[in-house]
Amino acid sequence: MVSTLPVSLEDIHAAVRRIAGRVLCTPMVQSASLGELAGVPVHLKLEHHQTTGSFKLRGATNAVLSLSAAERSRGVVAASTGNHGRALAYAAKAEGAVATICMSRLVPENKVSEIRRLGADVRIVGGSQDEAQQEVDRLVREEGLVMVPPFDHPDVVAGQGTLGLEIIDAWPEAAIVLVPLSGGGLAAGVAAAVKGISPTTKVIGLTMEKGAAMKASLDAGRPVQVEEVSSLADSLGGGIGLDNRVTFAMCRNLLDEVILLTEAEIAAGMRHAYACERQVVEGAGAVGIAALLAGKIRGGGPIVAILSGANVDMEQHRRVINGTQPLYGEEGP
Repeated sequence: MVSTLPVSLEDIHAAVRRIAGRVLCTPMVQSASLGELAGVPVHLKLEHHQTTGSFKLRGATNAVLSLSAAERSRGVVAASTGNHGRALAYAAKAEGAVATICMSRLVPENKVSEIRRLGADVRIVGGSQDEAQQEVDRLVREEGLVMVPPFDHPDVVAGQGTLGLEIIDAWPEAAIVLVPLSGGGLAAGVAAAVKGISPTTKVIGLTMEKGAAMKASLDAGRPVQVEEVSSLADSLGGGIGLDNRVTFAMCRNLLDEVILLTEAEIAAGMRHAYACERQVVEGAGAVGIAALLAGKIRGGGPIVAILSGANVDMEQHRRVINGTQPLYGEEGP
């Protein structure tokens, strides 16, 4: 099944070799508190310790290094909800290329300012990632920039898949892997890697309850648009593209289940990560913990939850921890 999809296990192994020395092999630690709750061993993959604060550096680095020198000289461009933009800005700068990052007004300022700090040209366009993508398309068409998409690209997916290889290498006994799900780059890559080595391991996608484009698309059997709304898990927002070529098919074929989480459940995951695991994570990075706390993970066997990002506004994080952060679309805690 994996070999017929756009990204193979061999592609992911090639990405490991390509990005070696440019990204971190992040730690994986056991959680006593979550293990007691789940009744099985639970490990946390601390990908939020990655150099740019999220898993996105893997895919961005693999994609930039896969370009020719002539392509890199033209400059790279992408739409982003923040973390891919930061990763692409970092990866491009490391190779002497200029990055242009297009984002909507929904992207938190802490993510925007960090991308600017890395030297990227930042464009704030519209109120959704789909509108930001329109500016990307214009820059590709009129100025010749090279697009490095945030998820729907084989090189990006293969780069994210290196995280899945690290999980299985560190803990071959894993029966369930919990992965944040947005456009599907991480979920597709991790699932291809994990199932390429351990076909019986379940890979479960986790996303927010409202504005989850991949879940809506999987339910419809085709890519669909959804309204993009504010969420604590802001980096899980955005569409998957109506012309999606890579991640929709891979998520449809490889994910065992997709689970939705409320804003209150995501906030609880962030609080637990801080209070019990001593980890500061953004909302998207907390969805694995959130699903375990909410009792939404069924089935026995060892579990790995990916903590995918740490790029949270610290004032918002303080409010979440203190229980004073208003929850989008819900009554406050």
